[in-house]
Amino acid sequence: MFAYILKRILLMVPTLLGVLLLTFMVIQFVPGGPVEQYLAEAKAGAGAGAEGGGMAYRGAQGVDPQRIEQIKALYGFDKPAHERFFQMLGQFARFDLGQSFFQNKPVWALIAEKLPVSISLGLWTFSSATWWPCRWAWPRRCAPVRALTW
Repeated sequence: MFAYILKRILLMVPTLLGVLLLTFMVIQFVPGGPVEQYLAEAKAGAGAGAEGGGMAYRGAQGVDPQRIEQIKALYGFDKPAHERFFQMLGQFARFDLGQSFFQNKPVWALIAEKLPVSISLGLWTFSSATWWPCRWAWPRRCAPVRALTW
């Protein structure tokens, strides 16, 4: 039994690395990456605010190439792909999930903010799935379920 558990734990490592590599490739190499999304959001934000004031919207003129390089350096796109991948693995090994792209907050803070609601939903779902059906089949089927939940 110990050998089986050890084998399963050791098989998790290449599976996890494969999932991380696939996720990295999808996020980093698809058209419309994070830098392009940031620029599109900046254009949309500037266009929305230009209607009320006296300022003219100048986003259609393009973005300064120096600004694009600053954004790429901010998100690490000025480094080679393999270096970014190993940096990401190091951050995950330290449980450093970084900053949220859209809310500009630490990801751990966002998780901690939403965790009470998730735990509450999970507990309500578990309790309703185990206790509610016991009303109609009390003696036989519910004794093992109630033993697990007490």
